[in-house]
Amino acid sequence: MSRDDRATDEARRIIDRVGLESEPTMLGRARDHMAGRDADQADWVELWGTRIGRWGGVALLLYLIWWLLDFAFTAG
Repeated sequence: MSRDDRATDEARRIIDRVGLESEPTMLGRARDHMAGRDADQADWVELWGTRIGRWGGVALLLYLIWWLLDFAFTAG
């Protein structure tokens, strides 16, 4: 392996590491999703509609889980 090949490999490793460290974490992506960061920030109706819809979906999911567990453990 020549000196240029080793330098190229090292540069690729460094670039890959920087790319991995700069990617948002799963928690950060979830926070951005729930905050509606992918909606048009200039359109307040779209932004707040996205936020309300996503949080409403989470609330509905939690209610359905609670209902299912309540039904499963108190039935019969």
